[in-house]
Amino acid sequence: MTRIDFHSKVADKLAYTCRLIRKARAANCKVIVFDNDVSELNKLNEALWTFSQSDFLPHVMLNDPLSAQTPVILSNDDTAAFPHHELLINLSANIPKDFRRFTRMIEIVSDEAQATLAGRERYRSYQQQGLAPSHIVAKAS
Repeated sequence: MTRIDFHSKVADKLAYTCRLIRKARAANCKVIVFDNDVSELNKLNEALWTFSQSDFLPHVMLNDPLSAQTPVILSNDDTAAFPHHELLINLSANIPKDFRRFTRMIEIVSDEAQATLAGRERYRSYQQQGLAPSHIVAKAS
């Protein structure tokens, strides 16, 4: 069963996601980041290159030829054939279609009102599916 963690009231989704990926990689975890908004994925791609001078987080977009060997993959396709299924980070307002393929999923919910409402709907939907998501309120950075 997929473990689901909600991280809510996130003021800066990009910076928060970069730190979360860094933490996951420090634990040797392979990560898929999903957002159906390609422009947001492109911003995350840039942020991963620039957020820390001392950390290198190897990452590519799913369609990159090196995606099978890369531990962090950014994707706007939630039904793709991913090379690994450890951790899914969901940045979208939707429930990823094939999230159950993953051992763990983290839902990132910004502090914006619309995102909070969408996050609550996803939380309830997971509960209705018999899952027990946890909830973590993000700390201000």
